[in-house]
Amino acid sequence: MIYKALSFFITRYEKTKPYVMKNLMFTILVLFSLSAAAQTSKGQDTSSTKEVVLKPKIKVFPNPATNVVNILGLKNSSRSNISISDIAGNIVLKRQWAIRNNSLSIPVPNLNAGIYVVRIDSKEQQIQTKFYKK
Repeated sequence: MIYKALSFFITRYEKTKPYVMKNLMFTILVLFSLSAAAQTSKGQDTSSTKEVVLKPKIKVFPNPATNVVNILGLKNSSRSNISISDIAGNIVLKRQWAIRNNSLSIPVPNLNAGIYVVRIDSKEQQIQTKFYKK
């Protein structure tokens, strides 16, 4: 049907009105591209849902720290591996602690001044955050 309509307009306006032909060709091109896009999206499964993973709100204080670093917003765990690395990636402290009351207090008086990364690994979570030691 589209082919018949296109043939009719081409034979009728080809010689008499060239600007109409340009507009017609542009319109047909747009319609075909929209039609192709619609057919492509019909074949796709739209029933699948995307899973949204929210990052927990982790608070680290005081920052900069002097003697202790408090971390809030954690999930309680009976056994968590806690490691602190310097900015170069060298592990300077590694312990195993239980997380209670959704918080953790890590003593850091022996660390040198600098930027550190805390990594918390447990069954319930894997968290990585930074803090600065004064």
